[in-house]
Amino acid sequence: MEIVVGASEATMKSLLRKLGGLLAHEYALIRGVRGDIQYINDEMTSMQAFLGDLSSTIPQGHDRRMKDWMEQIRDVTYDIEDCVDDFAHRLSHDPGGEVCCAFVISKVYEFWTWQSRRDIASSIAELKVRAQQIGERRTRYGVDNPKSGSGESSAVATGGFQAAENQQMSLELVGTKKPVGVDKDIKDLGEWVTLQQPAATSPTDPSSSAPTSQTGPKKNGQGVLSIVGFGGVGKTTMAMALYQKFADQFDCRAMVTVSQSSDIEAILQSIHSQVMPQSKDANEKQGSSGVGTSEKNSLVAAIGSLWDTFKQKGHQDDDQPGGSTSDIARDLRKHLGEQSYLLLVDDVWSASMWEKIRNSLPKSKRGGSIILTTRFQAVASACIRDKGVHVHKVGVLRDDKPKELFMAESNMSEENQKKIPPELWEICGGLPLAIVTMAGHAVCNPDKLEKDWMDVCTRLVPDSGKPIGQDGVTRILSHCYNDMPAEIKTCSLYLCIFPKGRNISRKRLTRRWLAEGFVSEKDGLSAEDVAETYFNHLIKRKIIRAVEHSSNGKVKSYQVHDMVLQYIVSRASEENFVTVVGGHWLMALPSNKVRRLSLQGGDSKYKKGMDGMNFSHVRSLTLFGSLTLLPSNSLKFGIVQVLDLEGCNDFKKQHAKEICKMLLLKYLSLRRTEIDKIPKKIGRLQYLETIDIRETNVTELPSTVCQLERLVNILGGNKRTRKALRLPEDLKKETMKSLRILSGIEIDEGSAAAVADLHHLTELRKLAIYKLNIGKGSKLFRELSSSIEYLGGYSLHTLIIDDESSEFLKLLTALSFPPKFLNALELSGKLVDLPQWITELDILTKLTLSLTVLTTDTLLQLSKVKTLFSLTFSLTSAKVDSGTAATIGENKADGKIIVPASGFEELKLLRFSAPLVPLLTFPDNAMPKLERLELRFSNLGGINGIENLQNLKEVHLRIHDKAGGVTKSMVDNMATAAREDDKGPRIIVDQYHDRRSTHSDQGCTK
Repeated sequence: MEIVVGASEATMKSLLRKLGGLLAHEYALIRGVRGDIQYINDEMTSMQAFLGDLSSTIPQGHDRRMKDWMEQIRDVTYDIEDCVDDFAHRLSHDPGGEVCCAFVISKVYEFWTWQSRRDIASSIAELKVRAQQIGERRTRYGVDNPKSGSGESSAVATGGFQAAENQQMSLELVGTKKPVGVDKDIKDLGEWVTLQQPAATSPTDPSSSAPTSQTGPKKNGQGVLSIVGFGGVGKTTMAMALYQKFADQFDCRAMVTVSQSSDIEAILQSIHSQVMPQSKDANEKQGSSGVGTSEKNSLVAAIGSLWDTFKQKGHQDDDQPGGSTSDIARDLRKHLGEQSYLLLVDDVWSASMWEKIRNSLPKSKRGGSIILTTRFQAVASACIRDKGVHVHKVGVLRDDKPKELFMAESNMSEENQKKIPPELWEICGGLPLAIVTMAGHAVCNPDKLEKDWMDVCTRLVPDSGKPIGQDGVTRILSHCYNDMPAEIKTCSLYLCIFPKGRNISRKRLTRRWLAEGFVSEKDGLSAEDVAETYFNHLIKRKIIRAVEHSSNGKVKSYQVHDMVLQYIVSRASEENFVTVVGGHWLMALPSNKVRRLSLQGGDSKYKKGMDGMNFSHVRSLTLFGSLTLLPSNSLKFGIVQVLDLEGCNDFKKQHAKEICKMLLLKYLSLRRTEIDKIPKKIGRLQYLETIDIRETNVTELPSTVCQLERLVNILGGNKRTRKALRLPEDLKKETMKSLRILSGIEIDEGSAAAVADLHHLTELRKLAIYKLNIGKGSKLFRELSSSIEYLGGYSLHTLIIDDESSEFLKLLTALSFPPKFLNALELSGKLVDLPQWITELDILTKLTLSLTVLTTDTLLQLSKVKTLFSLTFSLTSAKVDSGTAATIGENKADGKIIVPASGFEELKLLRFSAPLVPLLTFPDNAMPKLERLELRFSNLGGINGIENLQNLKEVHLRIHDKAGGVTKSMVDNMATAAREDDKGPRIIVDQYHDRRSTHSDQGCTK
C-alpha cells in the first residue's frame, strides 16, 4: 500500500511557518537552541522539497525502504510541530515591552520560566538528532532520489493546483438525477414497493438481476424488497430512486443508514423521528436554510444518517420520546400499525441486525413496504426465508449504459470527449461507482491525450479481458486519489472525521481546514476563498457529492460514498492522520500517538480500548454523541487546535472551564450543546478564529471576547426561533478588525458602543441581526443604519435583519448609499413598500422577505433584479396578530397573485410560506428558468399556469396536518395528476405539524 504524501507535505508546510515564528522569539530561547532550531528548519525545508518530488512519481514505484523512510519523516514532522506548539502553549507571552523596566521584567521572566525553557530545549536537541539520523539513514540504506514523474500526476506536472480555475461553480439546485440503465428495474420493483402483485418472472439465467420470490406482499402486512450487490454496483442509488418516486403514496416514510457497527436503539430512534408528524419548526428551519435533494421534506438530506439521531438521544424535543429500545419499538408498532409506510434501510451488514429491525416493526393494516440494501448474500438469504419478500440482485451496467453514465457525470465538451477512448469506461466493468470516479478523473485532466488515457487503462487493468471486481474498484479509487494535488489529498483525508452516511456542512468542513492550516492565500485569493476552491475540486473529482444546496445556489452539505469513505479511512489510518473510534467500520485501535481523534459513538468496549492510547499529542478532537465517551482528562491537552462538539450531550460547566485552558485553540464548535454561559477566561484563547455557539442557551458574550485579535467568525443565536446573542458593550475596534462573520446577534439600548464600533469592522462579510430591541425614535436606529451603509461600501455580502417593530426597516429604506456588494438579503418586518434600492443591487442572488406585504406590484418591482436566483416570501402563524392578515399579501385583483410575464431571468427557486397562500398565476414566459416551487400553507387558493413554467422540475407542497378538506383534496389531485404525467414536474407532498397552534383552514371546507 502506498504511503500518502499529501498529508506529510501539509504538515511540513505548517511546521515551517511555525519554526520561522519560533526563531523570531528571541526572548524565549535558551542559548544554543537557536542553532538547533535553524538546523531543523533547514533540514525540514529539504525534506519538504523531497516529498514534493515524491508526489510527482508513481506511488507503485516506491519500494518498502522508501515508504519506511517517508513514514519516519512524517513522524518526526508531527513531533517537531507538537514541540513547537507546546512551546507556544507554555511560553505564550512576551515579557518585554517598551517600558523602562523591560530589562528587569525579562530577567524575572527568564528565571520564572527557566525549567519550561530547559525542557523545551532538551526536546529540540533530541528532535535535531532524530532529523539528522533520518537524513543519514536514507544514505546508509540506499534510498534513492525520486525519479522524474511520468505523467501520473498532472497537477504537479503543470505547476500545482490552480485555485482560480476552481473558484466559481455555477449556482444550481440539487435535483433528482435519474439513474442510468435501471429504468425497467425501477418500474418492476415499483409495483412491489406500492404493494401491487408484480408479474411473475422465471429467469432462466441464474445470474439475472430480475426479482425472485414465490409470493407477493399483501395489502394487510409487510413487504420487504431486498436489494443485494457488492459495493459500488448501485444498490443505494436504485433504492433511493424507488424511495423518491413512490414515497408520496405512503402515510409515513423514513430512511436510515445501518453499518458494520450499529446500535439498534439509534436505528429505531431515527425511524421514529421521521415517521412521526414533523413540526413546523423543523420545516421552517430546512426551508429557510437550504434546498434538498427532492426527498420528502428533505428528510434524506436532513436526517439520512442514524448517527444524527444517536447523538441527540438525550437531547430530544417535545415530539420525540425517550426511553428504552423496547419503548421505542412499542411506540413504532402502535403508530405504524395503523398507517401505510415505506422504510429504506440502507447497507445492512448482518442477518442478526436485520432480524432486530424487522421484529421491531409492525405489519400494518394498511400495508407496509421496506426497501433493504445489503452487500452480503447471507443477509438477503435471511430475508427470503420470510413470506412476502423480493430479493433483487443488482447487475452491472451493460451495452451503452456505461458510456451514457460516464458522459453524464463528466459533462465534457465535444472536443474533450473525442480525446477519451471507450476503454476508459469499459475497464470499469459496468460498475457505477468506478465509472463516476473515472469521469471525475477525466474532467480534471482535460489536457490528456488519447494515448495518455490508454496508458492509464493499461496500468489499472493489465488483463483488459478480465472484468474488474471489488478489488478493481479500490484500484481505480486509489489511482484517482493519487492523481490529485497534494493539498487536495490532505483535505480529502479530513473527510473521514465525519461518520458514514452523514450530511456534512460545507462551511463546517472548510472552516476546519483553515484552522488546521491546510489552506493559505493563493493566486490572489483569500484563504477562505481558496478553501472554497478545494471543496469545489473535490466535487468535480466525485470524491464528494452535493446533497443539499442553500437557497443561494451554493452547496450547503455533502456526502461521501461509503466505499470512497472506507478507502479514505484506511489511508488516513495508515498515515496516522486521523484516528477513528467507533464509526461504521470495525478497525483496530492505534498503538502510536493520536494526532486527530474522531469519536463516532459506540459503547463501553470502545472506551476501554482507548485507555491504552496516547492522547497527549491530540491537536484535533471531534465527538459525536455523549461527552461521557471521552477518555479522562482529554479536554486538558494544551495543543488542541480544533475542538468540535457539535450536537454533543452531557456538556457540563467544568467542560467550559477546561476549554478555556486550550490556549492554542483555533476552532471551537459548541453548537447544539447544553452550554448556557461562556466563561470570561475565553479571552485567553488568543489564537481562536471561529466560535460557534448556535442553537445553545448562550445569550450573551463576555467582554473578554473582544480581546481575541484573530477572531474571524462569531456564530450565535438560533435562526429558527430567532433567539439572539447579545454583544459586549464595546467591540474594541483595535482588536476585532479580523472579524468577517457576525451572526445571530441582538441589538438593544445597551449596544450603543458596539453599534458605533461596527464601522471599524471593514472586513465584515456577513451581518445577521436576529433581534432588534430598541425603543421607537431611538438615535441608535440612525447609528445602526449608518454603520450598515458604511460597511456596505466595503466587504458586506450578506445582510439579515429581523425587526418585529419594523421601525428600523422603514429607516433602512431611505439609505443614501445602498450596500451595492450584497449577494444575499433577508428582511423580516411588516413592510408595505420595499426599499427602492433593492433594484440597484447588481449581484443580489438571494432575497428573503418575511411579513412583507406581497402584491403583484411587489413582484413586478423585484422582477427588475436581473441576478436574483432565489426569492422567498414567508409569514408564519406564530407572527400573525390581529393587525396582520394570515396571508402572504393582499392584492387588488381579487386576492390573486399574478407573476409578471417578463423579468426574473435567472430565478430558479420560488418559495411562499403562510397560513393562506392565495391563487398564484403564471402567464406565458414567466420565470423562464424556474426549477423549483415551494409552498407551505394551511389553505391554498390554487396554482394556474404551472404548465407555462418550461424548466420547472419540482413542486413541493407542505400542507398543515389540520388543513381542511378542500385544500387536501386539491393537493391530492395535483399529486395524482403529476404521477400520471411523466413529462411534467414532480409534485412532492408533505405534512407539517404546528405545535404552537391548531390552526386549520376553517370556512374553506365547503
